[in-house]
Amino acid sequence: MKTAVVTGAASGIGMGYALALVEQGYHVLVTDIDMVGAERVTAELNGIGPGTAEARYLDVADADAVATLVQQVKNEHGRLDMIFNNAGLAIGGPVHDLTLAHWQRAADVNVMGVVHGVDAAYKIMVEQGYGHIVNTASIAGLVPAAFMGPYNMSKHAVVGLTLSLRGEAAAHGVKVVCVCPIAVHTDLPRRLNDGLEKLPETEIAASLYDRFDSLFRALPEFVIASPEGHGRKVLRAVERNRAFVIEPWFGRPVWWLQRLFPTLPVTLSVAATLAWKAAQPYLDRVAQRLTRTDPPALAPTALGTAQPAGSPQTFPTEPADSSVSVE
Repeated sequence: MKTAVVTGAASGIGMGYALALVEQGYHVLVTDIDMVGAERVTAELNGIGPGTAEARYLDVADADAVATLVQQVKNEHGRLDMIFNNAGLAIGGPVHDLTLAHWQRAADVNVMGVVHGVDAAYKIMVEQGYGHIVNTASIAGLVPAAFMGPYNMSKHAVVGLTLSLRGEAAAHGVKVVCVCPIAVHTDLPRRLNDGLEKLPETEIAASLYDRFDSLFRALPEFVIASPEGHGRKVLRAVERNRAFVIEPWFGRPVWWLQRLFPTLPVTLSVAATLAWKAAQPYLDRVAQRLTRTDPPALAPTALGTAQPAGSPQTFPTEPADSSVSVE
């Protein structure tokens, strides 16, 4: 049985990757620091088939832990077919309000987390002569925007690493793909600057995502992709060895526009910053009015009516995991 490792797979995009892989018959390691979520997803996946899933705790910022887990897959199954370096954090805010801790956290998880996965898997894949490395970047890794400095920096690094490795890896039979989502349903916006100093701007953004959650979920798949739909599209693109996977469709025109007019994002950022400065006297008041409580913990859910193996499956929609992530 083919094997795959997915990081950050307890919810969102990583969960979608794991689902798509299990539908194609892979044995998938669902890894995350959220073991409750990882075990819930694993239980659901094992009820789908034809592949299988296994939950493992993994902090991608721990290089030794990543290397150990990836080597265990090779030792136990005799092969490593795919690794999806997907775990990441949303970190941002006005640069002058950020601390070094914000930048360090973005580097530790979003950059070094990917590096740790690449370092562990690539050496095994070169030795065996095949394999796929799929790195989740973001449209923010192609088109920068104001108030997202740490996130933009980290995702640009992932794009650079992935394209650099792609050319080198091809000579060894290893295929490397860069995924740049622009709008996918996930709980990432609710976790802006998670574990770090909160800012009025990020609290407002997270609260607005909560308030408009039902609207986002009502939008069609081609506007805001579901994790399940996104995962299936990415896996098809990976099997075709596409260098970039930019989904949904409108991400590509955004990228093309930026390539035609390289300074356009800067111009838009200037306008956004001027608007932010004008609204500055009101931000604290707005943040207080939009003060939200953290969403309740995800409760275990059962899958719906069983379907034949290989037929499309979706997970039940859950309030705490359904807001849109503008990547």
